[in-house]
Amino acid sequence: MLLNVGPSHPAMHGVIRLVTELEGEKVIKVEAEIGYLHRGFEKSCENSTWTQVMPYTDRLNYVSPLINNFGYCMAVEKLYGIEPTDRGKYIRILMSEISRITDHLTCIAASAMELGAMTAFLYFMKAREYLYDIVEQVTGARLTVSYGRIGGVKADLPEGFAGNLERALKQVERELADVDKLLTKNRIWIDRTRDVGVLTRENAITYGITGPLARSAGINYDVRKAFPYCAYDQMEFEVPLGERGDNYDRYLVRMEEMRQSTRILRQALRDLPGGPIMVDTEGRVIESFDLVDEAKLGKTAGFMNITSKVEPTLEGTERRYQRRIAPPERAVVLPSKEDTYGNIEGLMNHFKLIMDYHGMRPPVGETYVPVEGANGELGFYVVSDGNDRPFRVRCRPPCFFNMAGLHTMLEGYMVADIIATFGSINMIAGELDR
Repeated sequence: MLLNVGPSHPAMHGVIRLVTELEGEKVIKVEAEIGYLHRGFEKSCENSTWTQVMPYTDRLNYVSPLINNFGYCMAVEKLYGIEPTDRGKYIRILMSEISRITDHLTCIAASAMELGAMTAFLYFMKAREYLYDIVEQVTGARLTVSYGRIGGVKADLPEGFAGNLERALKQVERELADVDKLLTKNRIWIDRTRDVGVLTRENAITYGITGPLARSAGINYDVRKAFPYCAYDQMEFEVPLGERGDNYDRYLVRMEEMRQSTRILRQALRDLPGGPIMVDTEGRVIESFDLVDEAKLGKTAGFMNITSKVEPTLEGTERRYQRRIAPPERAVVLPSKEDTYGNIEGLMNHFKLIMDYHGMRPPVGETYVPVEGANGELGFYVVSDGNDRPFRVRCRPPCFFNMAGLHTMLEGYMVADIIATFGSINMIAGELDR
């Protein structure tokens, strides 16, 4: 018989339709239909300025949006030939690895819940909250963060970040240990996942599958190791590999990747460079709204030597942090608030970067930059024709390739295994139907 699974099905998230051909309870053939959440990401980018693309990248893999931010930024930086500051690179590593853990937590939690392991779901959702609190402290938002900036990041790390992160990591490690005890040797969990949804090494290579799915099949490929970016070449970490490529191996690989991410985070915290800081010669501090009001009246004398006290969501963007997190590239990096409102050069610089038909104008050319997303190789191919808008933006979403090979992981197994295998794919609709 023919059986439709989704899109109106709780485990299909309203965005996937599987047309299955069954013989009794056995799945003979599967056709996956995607495109229910088509967002027009690439065309939207081509109708926006280079900087306006940033919020769109958040909505790709919205469970780990910071990795999307940085991947796009690195592609544009490669066009310009600019290099972020050392501190900016380390901040990107810190936020990327936090995002990777939150993504894996979500995947395993949802997969466990769909197989009836509700306790594991609650434990991992609690662990994710600890990290979302850190993300909110740094970026001002929890999910759609728009924290990346071409040339660096939006703002420096807040005061007390290292201590807050270490406390969160310890709490996450406790939850990891609890779920490990609950699931890893659980007879029911093993029976539902071991030798189910097998992805062979040959199929993974044929379909271009990367990330935890490929590594569970024994393919030793991680962008952070193969093509190191930021400062990953200075980090010590292992790439966990599976042997059978089944749902159980994918679970084990993600669990170990989270442990390796905590290892990377501690190294990045330990080695986080300070970088130069602009010191205010007179030590005066003025509220940002007073700075704006005074500037409107032309009372800007002496503003070159003051520090602005900004609102909480803009903390870390002041002049004294600027050189630590962004290179001195006026064609790319927005000036500090003190300069924007305190002198005509800063105001003109801000105007030229923000206004339509002015903005950033990378040199004519094209480039591709891959990063290791939570689901595999996330790549951005960008083309510039010298204008303030991208001529072409192409995203290589890891989910797309994972879903292309889904049918090979479902055919030959039981109807009851469809949900377990689909959950192990960790399909993120915003990334798939970009």
